[in-house]
Parts: sequence; structure tokens; C-alpha cells
Amino acid sequence: MKDPVVAKRPARPGDTGAERGVAAAPHASEAPIPPTPEAPETTKAPHVRPGDRIFRGLATGSGVFIVVLIGAIGLFLILQAIPSLGLDNVNFLTSREWNTTDPSNLRFGILDLTLVTVVVALLALLIAMPIALGIALFLTQYAPRNLARPFAYVVDLLAAVPSIVFGLWGLFVLGPVLFPFSEWLIENLGWIPLFAKGNVNVQLGGTIFTAGIVVAVMILPIITAVSREVFERTPTMHVEGAIALGATKWEVVRTTVLPFGKAGYVSASMLGLGRALGETIAVAIILSTATSSFGWSLFDGGSTFASKIALAAPEFNDPRSAGAYIAAGLVLFVLTFVVNAIARSIVAGHKEYE
Repeated sequence: MKDPVVAKRPARPGDTGAERGVAAAPHASEAPIPPTPEAPETTKAPHVRPGDRIFRGLATGSGVFIVVLIGAIGLFLILQAIPSLGLDNVNFLTSREWNTTDPSNLRFGILDLTLVTVVVALLALLIAMPIALGIALFLTQYAPRNLARPFAYVVDLLAAVPSIVFGLWGLFVLGPVLFPFSEWLIENLGWIPLFAKGNVNVQLGGTIFTAGIVVAVMILPIITAVSREVFERTPTMHVEGAIALGATKWEVVRTTVLPFGKAGYVSASMLGLGRALGETIAVAIILSTATSSFGWSLFDGGSTFASKIALAAPEFNDPRSAGAYIAAGLVLFVLTFVVNAIARSIVAGHKEYE
């Protein structure tokens, strides 16, 4: 039996096959697109210009060179000092005696040198810190802009004055000026060991007191310059917020500028201390050679590490005698390195200075 025939009407324009009784064929655009394999991602190395490569190499080489140079200096000092330390007939750290004229009988200790060096540096720091703080705050917070810049240049110029000029000024100008004040301190406060009569003639001005003041003037530009840069970086929003709350100028400084710049100011002071510990020519010119040991008085004479080494250059004709002074230089090297490392650690603990 045959299937019934389905009647089909004629096709009209626009009619699809399904409407005409014929199943519509899928359109080519509706056909599923087979997935194409994803191409592996290739990261193209960024192009580095030759100039950038050269600059990076120079910068890296400079940093490595400084580290190697410091290490080489320390190694040289150690190797040169060890033989003389083995020939020393007194305790190197606790003896006050220093006699290297006879290479076969070396007797040298650094206790006096350490005490005089530290006292001169601390006295200089005690004088310079408050003055530098006042100058830095004046230049950044109070002085008009047209006055602050030239005044800052004048303060920075102090760092360009040679050490020998400071030494001559301290010995021939500042020393006689300080003599009446020194006499007054000895007469009225002599019962305090710090102001007792010293082991040199005060009238000549060759005392630790004079040397400390001169070194304070020498480290003043360092502390002032670093402190000024730190105070200028105080966030403007902090300052404006304090002013909006009705704070006076001093209250703005006390509540925003000083808290923000405290670590930088202390670090600048530590850098100044490192500079004071190593000062040579000015201290060598000012300090008088004392016949007795340091007695904890500001009016004593004596020698610091640096001045002792500088004045004893004629004795460097024998390696054993020279090794004694190199050993003292090694102690000074370590001391200044530790002070600078402390300053760096203070700044490193505050992200706002990075």
C-alpha cells in the first residue's frame, strides 16, 4: 500500500523550505565552528637599549667597587696592625701609655686617645645639634622664601672652608676670646671634674673645650643640611590639617614637623658625630700636647686618634712603629663605621625617608 501523497503548494518568494513542507537545511553561518588549537603564548623579551645596559653596568660596578674598597681598607689595616699588636708590651685597649720610639720595646695603648676623641666629638655634637635644629626650622618654617635660599647657601659654604683655616681660627682667635670664660668656669665650677683645672695652660687656648667648639662649627653644615631636607618633606596635608584645627606656627612645628623629621634629625646628628670623630688637621693645630694623662676635664690637652696619627708621620720609618699607629687607625675606622651604620639603621626604619 502506497503512502498518501502530500500535496505541495507552489513556493512563494520568501517562503522557507519548512513552510513548503520541506525540512530547511541549516544555514552555513549557523554551522558549529570547530575549535582551533590555541597558539602558545610567547613573551617577547623587552628590548634593552645599549645606553641602559651600559648605565646599569656602571652603577652596579660603582656600588661593588665601594664595598670592595671598604673591605680592602679594613683588611689592609688589620694585616698591618697585627704584627705590632703582637709586639706591644702593654694592654692595647686599657693602657694610657704611648711610646713607639723604640721599635724593639713598643708600649702603646689607646685609652687616652679614645677618651679625648669621644669627649671632643660629644662636646661638638652637644653644641651643634640645637643650633642646627634651630637653623633648619627657621629656614623651612619661618624664613621668607627669598631669604631662606641665600641663607642656606651661606650655611652650606661653611663645609667648604678648609680644616686648617678652622684650626688657625680656633687657636689664634677663638682661644683668646674664650680665655676669660674658661677662667670663670674653672674658678666657679672647678669642683665639677668636667670644669676642673686641666693639664695645659688655658691661656694658650689649646684645650678640649676650644677644639670642641671649633669642631661643632665644622659639623654644623652637615646636620643643618640633612635636617633641612627632612623637614621640607613633611606632608603638606599634615601641616594644613593642623592649621585648619587652629594650631599656631609653633604648634604646627611641634605636632607635625618635629615628629615627622625626628629620625632624620637624629640620623643627621650621627653623621655629624662620625665627621667629628675623624677630624684631623684642625684638632691637631688646636690641641696642646699634654705631659699627663687625660683627667676628664674640658680644659685638658691631649690627642685624638686622627691628630696623633697625623703628628707622628716622621715615626713611620719603621714598620713596627708605623703598625702601632695603624692599629689606632683601625680602631678609629671601626668606630666611625659603627656610627655611620647606626645613622643608616635609624633612617632605614622609617619608610617615609626611603
